[in-house]
Amino acid sequence: MAQNYRIYINDNTLFISDVLPDQKEKIQQLEFQDFDLQTFYKKLKNGSKKSYIFLTKNPQETFKKLKKNCEIIKAAGGLVESVNGNYLFIFRNKKWDLPKGKLEDGEKMKETAVREVEEECGIKVAKREEKLCKTYHVYPMGSKMVIKKTNWYKMRVKGEPKLVPQKEEGIDEAVWLDKNHVGPVVKNTFPSIMDVLRAGGVL
Repeated sequence: MAQNYRIYINDNTLFISDVLPDQKEKIQQLEFQDFDLQTFYKKLKNGSKKSYIFLTKNPQETFKKLKKNCEIIKAAGGLVESVNGNYLFIFRNKKWDLPKGKLEDGEKMKETAVREVEEECGIKVAKREEKLCKTYHVYPMGSKMVIKKTNWYKMRVKGEPKLVPQKEEGIDEAVWLDKNHVGPVVKNTFPSIMDVLRAGGVL
């Protein structure tokens, strides 16, 4: 089975796939020849929420070519569940988010995920479970474009510990929410976080 990719550029989605995704929204097909990610990024209107696709027989090869002129940053994070069945969310940069951070030298992705959750929320992870999904998003950094790949893991804690948001990381709040009270999160979060919540069975 071919590896297909969903890459977020702000609120826009760029698919690299061998089939059209099943979605109601209109999707615009792009040609990969002469495609420049930086030019494409600059042309996207602020606040637009459109879908684009490279329809290709070999998505993996196309993604590899796309990455060639970009800086790749690896990160990892966690969807943490308490013993009461509540989930941990953080409020950072005026949006709801999940704890995550960049891979440090010598670390494995799963180690990064646990470390970031513990540092950003002041808790101890009791159990790291399976990888839920990976997400990609694009942003400019200086004169280069960055593709950030984040691996997401399911985690559990003992009881439901008090959360201590890491203020120096710009985290204003950390809360436990149950599935029936994630409405505010859904209304004000990133598309990639929605993917993690779906993969984790929260939505």
